[in-house]
Amino acid sequence: MMFALKRQWRAMLAILAAMFVLVPSVLAMRVTPMVFEIESRGTNSSARLEVQNVNKGNMPFQVRILQIAFDKDGSITETPADDKFLVFPPQGALPPGARQVIRLQWVGDAEIPTSQAYYVAVEQLPVTLEPGSKEGLEAQVQVLYNMRALLVVAPPGAKPDVSPVLVRQLTYQPPALPGATELPPLQDGIEVTLRNEGRRHAMMSNFGWQLEGKDRDGKYLRVDVSSEELLQALGTGYVPALGERSFRIPVPGFGPEPIKMTFIQ
Repeated sequence: MMFALKRQWRAMLAILAAMFVLVPSVLAMRVTPMVFEIESRGTNSSARLEVQNVNKGNMPFQVRILQIAFDKDGSITETPADDKFLVFPPQGALPPGARQVIRLQWVGDAEIPTSQAYYVAVEQLPVTLEPGSKEGLEAQVQVLYNMRALLVVAPPGAKPDVSPVLVRQLTYQPPALPGATELPPLQDGIEVTLRNEGRRHAMMSNFGWQLEGKDRDGKYLRVDVSSEELLQALGTGYVPALGERSFRIPVPGFGPEPIKMTFIQ
């Protein structure tokens, strides 16, 4: 029973990965890292990311900063925040295969009370084509890509303090696969609500989860979810400082009885 559940859980993760992973060959750019953390003052108040043009043509781009706020269910509100960072260079143009290092320096409040999350948006700009050129005739539509890296600014010395406030079995509706017109079948899984009472954010992909409860027949059931599996299912699993997040993951088999959850380092 345990082996079958684990196999089913990993199969669902494979489906999730197929939903959200882009095929590298169709991307116009590559941005690394996609997640990074700095502090609001001191030697750790700056960061670097690299942009690479993996397209066959020239790639002009610009960099914008957006402050993001998560609600409990993961919906995101974005606010322009270019004034909180010094970005160099803020724009550029890369020939095929070229790379550019972008430097970001925090210039916002040095004494922020809690972590703040931002998107570093690297946006491809349209290429101006010469009238009557072969390229202009063939490229009637330009597909522009927008890559977003998660940057979190934290107060020095602050720590997260995360605990589960609700863990329950839930049958939920997964999102449609890219390009699909129909929703997939309902999924047997669990819903986890986490509360962070610390002044620093937490990334659930840095931990594993151990889930203990009873199955539908009342028998003991334990499922261990590794940090790698959580990364596939939740992404970073960002939990804001002094906030809550609810996550749904496709771990089947639990019944309606309470589920105990502990973190695995």
